[in-house]
Formats: sequence, C-alpha cells, structure tokens
Amino acid sequence: MKENILKNKTYLYLTEFFSGMSVMAVELAASRLMAPYFSSSQIVYTIIIGTVMIAMALGNVYGGRSADKNPDPAVLYRRILIAAAWIAAIPFAGRFLILAISAALVLTVNTNFLIIAAFASCMIIFVFPLFLLGTVTPSLVRYIIENTEESGEIVGKLGAFNTVGSIIGTFLPTFVTIPTVGTAATYIIFSGVLLILALLYFFSIKKITKLCIITIIIFVICAVIGSSVSFAFWDPELAYEGESVYNYLQVKESDDRVVLSTNVLFGVQSVKMKTDELTGMYYDYALAAPAMAMEGRDDKLDILVLGNGTGTFAAACQKYYPGCTVTGVEIDGKISDLAYEYFDMSDDVEIYEYDGRAFLQAVKDKYDVIMVDAYQDITIPFQMSSLEFFSMVYDHLKENGSVVVNMNMHSDGEGAINEYLTDTILECFDTAYSVDVPYNSNREVFMVKEGDPKDRLANGMALISHGVLSDTQRRLVRQLGTVYSNMEECSASGLSHVLTDDKAPVEILGMSMIDSLITEEISYYRGIYDEGGIDALMNALL
Repeated sequence: MKENILKNKTYLYLTEFFSGMSVMAVELAASRLMAPYFSSSQIVYTIIIGTVMIAMALGNVYGGRSADKNPDPAVLYRRILIAAAWIAAIPFAGRFLILAISAALVLTVNTNFLIIAAFASCMIIFVFPLFLLGTVTPSLVRYIIENTEESGEIVGKLGAFNTVGSIIGTFLPTFVTIPTVGTAATYIIFSGVLLILALLYFFSIKKITKLCIITIIIFVICAVIGSSVSFAFWDPELAYEGESVYNYLQVKESDDRVVLSTNVLFGVQSVKMKTDELTGMYYDYALAAPAMAMEGRDDKLDILVLGNGTGTFAAACQKYYPGCTVTGVEIDGKISDLAYEYFDMSDDVEIYEYDGRAFLQAVKDKYDVIMVDAYQDITIPFQMSSLEFFSMVYDHLKENGSVVVNMNMHSDGEGAINEYLTDTILECFDTAYSVDVPYNSNREVFMVKEGDPKDRLANGMALISHGVLSDTQRRLVRQLGTVYSNMEECSASGLSHVLTDDKAPVEILGMSMIDSLITEEISYYRGIYDEGGIDALMNALL
C-alpha cells in the first residue's frame, strides 16, 4: 500500500519535474566547471552531452529492472539522496579530481590529451549522480501505473513534467544562478532541491534513516566549503574572481600590471601596465596596424576592436595615436564592467555589448583600422573565422584601411589552423604579412585594403618619425621597427583550405594544435619521470 505522500500522484510528477531540472542544471554547470581546464569549445560540450546521455541511458535500463524487482519507492528516494550528496560535493572535489586525472594522464597518454582528459573527468565526476537520476523515470512509471489502460497518458505526463523541468534547468543556471551566485552555488542549489525532495518522502513515512542524516551533513559541509574554494585554489591572491553568462573571470594584480584571464591554467586576455612601458605581448605588435592606415590621412583614425576585452589595445591606440576614435565590441558585458573597475577604461571608448560579426552586420560605418581579437580559450568562434566574415571586414574598411588579426597560436604545417585562416584571409585580401610574438604563442597577421602592408608600415613609420619625437613616440617607433623587421609574407597553401560558414572546423583544428603543444611540453616531464621517478618529477614541478 502506498504511503500518504504518494497517494496523490502529484508528488511523483514533481519528482520527475525536479529530477529533469537537476539533470540539465548539472549538465550546464558542468560546462563551466570544465571550461577553465579544457576550454569551452564545442568539443568539450560534445563530451559533456555524450557523458550525460551515457549516464541517463544506463540509469533508464537499471531503474526499470530495479523497479520491477523491488517496487519500493524508498529505493528510488535513497538514490536521489545519494545523487544530491554527490552533486553537492562536485564544486569542492571536482576541480581536484580534474587535476589528479590530468596529472595521471600526463604520464600515460601520448596524443589527444585534452579530449581524453576531458572525457575521463566527465565520466568520473558526472556519470554516477546522473546515472542515479536516470533511474527516476522508469521507477515512477512502475509506481504510478495501476492498469494498462492509463499507461499511455501517465507516460506522456511524466515526459511532459520531465521536459518542462529540463527547460527550466537549462535557462535558470545559464541566465540566473551561474552569473549571479556562481557555478559552485549552482550545484549546491540544485543538490538542495533533490535533498528536500527526498527528505519529504522519508518524513512522510516517518523514517529518517542514517542515510538522510549523512546526506544532510555532507550537504552542509559542501555548501560551506565548496562555495568558498576558488577555481584557482593554488592562487589565493586574486583581485577578483567571478563568472558571467559567457566566461569564468579572474583579475590578478602584480607590482607592474593588472591581468584579466578567462582561463585558469593559461592565457591572458587583457593587461594594464602600471608603468609607462609596453606590455611585451601581442597588443604591442598590433600597434603596427594604425601606422599602416596613416598614409594620406589628414584627420584622425577611426579604429574598431572586435573582441575589446578590458580595452588593452584600445588604450594603447589612444596613447600612441592621440586623437584617434576607438569603438570596442565585447560580447561579455561583465568584462566591460571589469574594464572600468580594474583597468581604467576610458569613457572616450564607445563599447557595444555585441558579437563581433553581428555588429558588422548591424552597422554601415567604415573604419581606418579593424582589430580582430576574437579568440576564446583555445579556439576562435567559427563565425569570425570564415570567408563570409573576412569579406565583411573588407567591406567595412576605408580606402586606406588596415586589419590586424590576432591568431592565438604559432601553428604551421599542412592542416594547421593558421594555414586555414591564412588561406581564408587571402581569398579576401591580396596580400597578408604575419609576425610571431616572441615568448608568446600569438601570431599577428596584417592586411590592407590597398597596397602592400609592409610598405604601408614603412610609410607610417616615416610619418610618425617626422620632427622631434617624445619618449612615447620613440617607444612606438622602436616597436614598429621590430614588427617591420620580423614581417613575413603569407602565402596560400594551394590546398584551398578556406573556412566558410558552412564548414569551419576550428574546434578540431585548435584542439589538434593545443594537443601537439601539450605533447611537446609533457614529453619533457615524462623524460624526468622515466629517469628519476615520481620524486624527480615533483622536484621539477616545484
């Protein structure tokens, strides 16, 4: 005979609703938990979705068989308790597990490191709780259906409640909990939902088990500890750590600079120097683009930055090309907020919270300089890498306009991502030159609408060098000379590696390049391990 709370089928439908909601919330939050370590590319999303589907499929099969053998609702609600405890622990334990898994794979995996590490992390962290939640639907079907005449209607209602819950579980984390209270708190919130759901059942039958008490204790501990542990737990002195709809964000301040990073393990997205010096990064090399646009210009330069970040390049343009007008496009409004709070963003820079390509589609204005700095994590959004995109960039240039594209990696050879990007660019521009940034992974590619980029840079340098130079102008001229002396003309591969809106496999290409870089790096440490064992490896790392 069913317990009181189950006499009304509404509670069972609510169980379906909240389990569906929690599954999607865990999946959405998983992408944010994984992003600082493995990127937020389509490949990682695919791994997460595939892992969730594996877990749910196994849970469906097991749940149905288990419910047939033992149709006791207490069995299901014990599983929900365990799932709640596991999900609550993810913010605290998940990041340590990811690092432990990655460290173990460094010693054993030779290729596809990121893919294998991401998949292994997903399987270990997320499969078990989602497997348990996957048992909910078949179990509820067994509990609710009393005769076959109503089976279709009941299954349909369960599916509807699950779907509606999943919809809410999709939108709520993305637009409310993650940007408002963070990923860790999101896990805690939905763990709490499952915990309350299961406890209501056990309260109704007046049977508070040891498992209930243990789960409550775990939940409280994880709620206190998990939400207080930083993603970058090895770096406690961050000026800011938070999350937006699009990114995990951290700001770090040192004696000479302030740095924004949207990735914990590597990558600097923006930097502000506290001294009157150049950054030493790719922004300095990109300053050659405005010089290329100076020829024949009596008025000031109009500069567009697609991927403004916190305004490093915009600020440099204002400093080294006085009187220029800078328009910045940044899709992540939270980054723009940080720009004003930590990076002294000038109010003279007009910021649009927009996708770079969508901005070009929306405006008819033309610019003297367009900076394309759209890399996110380890790859570039496909819509800003295609032939159609670079055609739009070309159309938005004035007659003497110039373009600089920041490529995130020095990748050469057949099939490398830069080969594809170069082939695509040369379909739109007659000539392109590249410069590799020393001590960085970046490569800057320069194009002009008319003429030769290198000749145009020489003419710009001559214009800047005319007359008595200030210290700032001398610094700029030296930097432009460095760019000029290291410019190499780009050539098409001849293989028609042109990216289009229909076919732009930038995630695969970017992941392949990162994998090769990781392989080169870990081979060094693997050699130390092979020669001296774990003690030698730890000494090398420390």
